[in-house]
Amino acid sequence: MVVLRHALAAAACAAQALAVDIIVKSSGGNETGKFGHPFGYGFLHEDINNSGDGGIYAELIQNRAFQYSRSFPVSTAHYFPINGASLSIQNLSEPLSKALPASLRVGGRSSGYSTGKIGFENEGYWGIGVSQQKYTGSFWVKGAYEGSFTASLQSNLTDDVFGSVEIKSKAVDGEWVEHEFELVPEKDAPNSNNTFAVTFDAAGTKKGYLDFNLISLFPPTYKNRKNGLRVDLAEALAEMNAHFLRFPGGNMLEGLTNDTYWDWKDTLGPLKERPGFQGVWGYQQTHGLGIMEYLEWAEDMDLQIVLAVWGGLALNGDVTPKEALQPFIDDALNEIEFVAGPADSTWGAKRAALGHPEPFELNYVEVGNEDWLAGYPGGWDSYREYRFQMFHDAIKAAHPDIQVIASSATSDGGGPDKALDFSKTADAIGDYHPYRRPDELVEEFDRFDNDIGHIVGEVAATHVNGGQEPRWDGPLYSYPWWQGAVGEAISLLGYERNSDRIPGTFYAPVMKNENRFQWPITLLQYAADPKMTTRAVTWYCWSLFAHSPISHTLPTTSNSSYGPLYWVSGRDDARNGALVWKGAVYNTTNSSTVPVSVHFQGVTPGTKASLTVLTNNARNTTLGDYSYNDPYTGVNIVNTETSEVRAGASGAFKFVLPELSVAVLDTGKAGNSTGYRRKW
Repeated sequence: MVVLRHALAAAACAAQALAVDIIVKSSGGNETGKFGHPFGYGFLHEDINNSGDGGIYAELIQNRAFQYSRSFPVSTAHYFPINGASLSIQNLSEPLSKALPASLRVGGRSSGYSTGKIGFENEGYWGIGVSQQKYTGSFWVKGAYEGSFTASLQSNLTDDVFGSVEIKSKAVDGEWVEHEFELVPEKDAPNSNNTFAVTFDAAGTKKGYLDFNLISLFPPTYKNRKNGLRVDLAEALAEMNAHFLRFPGGNMLEGLTNDTYWDWKDTLGPLKERPGFQGVWGYQQTHGLGIMEYLEWAEDMDLQIVLAVWGGLALNGDVTPKEALQPFIDDALNEIEFVAGPADSTWGAKRAALGHPEPFELNYVEVGNEDWLAGYPGGWDSYREYRFQMFHDAIKAAHPDIQVIASSATSDGGGPDKALDFSKTADAIGDYHPYRRPDELVEEFDRFDNDIGHIVGEVAATHVNGGQEPRWDGPLYSYPWWQGAVGEAISLLGYERNSDRIPGTFYAPVMKNENRFQWPITLLQYAADPKMTTRAVTWYCWSLFAHSPISHTLPTTSNSSYGPLYWVSGRDDARNGALVWKGAVYNTTNSSTVPVSVHFQGVTPGTKASLTVLTNNARNTTLGDYSYNDPYTGVNIVNTETSEVRAGASGAFKFVLPELSVAVLDTGKAGNSTGYRRKW
């Protein structure tokens, strides 16, 4: 790595004086990706930063079913009484379901309140955005009541009611009865400081109170899926043209203890049968975003799935002994069958009963998550000694075509003698998670030039250059910033150069709710108000690369070594052999531009190509190259310039790239600035 660093520094000096001439050969490269799908960009999702509940999962009601666990006690949090009503948690002898044993009792008013309807209001996930669209809702009630309920969306600051609906009571004594409704506000709310309210006339009840549970409200969802995704966030991810979804984590997969891991079976079926999950990032989770919702998410965005299965290790270091591991291996095989088995198989039939008789395409299964981390006493040793081997062998025996992925890279574990021995499972690939400073990501441009296959299952520039040592003793930066985005882009170029062995790379984590988060560096930031939804600077770099896929890399020769200009070249057979060059300039010590000449062998003079260049609009501001897209101002600092260039008399495309820029040259987009959406 020291030799590479010195070479890059020397190349940076040389590049200031002459153009970088790049000749792209017409043959001799490698096919990218696997299973007939070219190399792709994607993201990992786990529920961190309220990116699931309160994020892409479109449910608007927080604490809708009063779910709880050892770490997160049951409460009436996020509910407030209306007109002096009393609110209390009840554990009834006949609950709504075994999965949802706690419920909310709404009783008569306290003294000092006027007569009239009583009820409750819910603040949502730090507010509720309200617009003139159809909301669908429901709640379950136990207790006899003659009359009607009023459901409304109203301001938390004024007396404004934006929309309401009357719901005739079907409630009877001794039974839980669901009430469904549609609500269309008459006007938009000026902000998201709003609540959802349900009221009723206590005089019409038999006992002076009613019990409520599973109180739900959804706006329109992505692709109109029931129990689906929040539209603006899903559209932002779809617009990135991602090709992979890795789920369900991440730490979320492992759970806090061995008996509280993310059990996929608990996420199946009606919401009233889902017990929720003791989340690992500081809050209880609903299980509303379950395995079927993940699979439909992938289907609706045309994403390849990387399914992570629990591997016998929890975050507290609990390790499943060898003699006790087989039931969990069997469970992983059942999960795979649920996803990809025929409809007449045991678990495929359960999937079919949920409305999806056709199997989902599943080519990748990962065993565990970051089992190499030093904080797991015995976790890494057990993974190396028996856990990964046992899972791998069972999965390959049942599904020989599935690519099994280990939760570590060849460089993990603390040294070559402590790394996972991939020779024991020669068909497996690793998983690399570089959270780095931008300089470090640039230095790793050649990380996979001489290594086995991996996915890059999590990657991001997280810490600024020159920060506190060791890196993780210092804070992450507040948002993805421009210099970090360019350093990150160069690592992506390095992965794509090796995409015959690296089928995909994944940003993580992908989303952050501005009101509660544990990790600030994400592709998207948002709050209840959709006006705050923000694509980070890194989103633009990933999207640019993802919209110009390469099915075959092509070798290059140049009068310059890599640095400060880095690149990868190839062609895309899905677009009639479109020729693609991707590059980035990473200068952090000077302001030189880089003249570039790209000559694809066989290209004739006059051939057209589209050139898109991303730069930082805020270079001359106080933050400079540390600038970021701020959800509180709405200012986008990414400058995107697309132009048409023509090959000159020599057949070369010539252009100049500024410092800290990211670029794509694509003959398949000549004259088309709207981009390209790959179909598998």
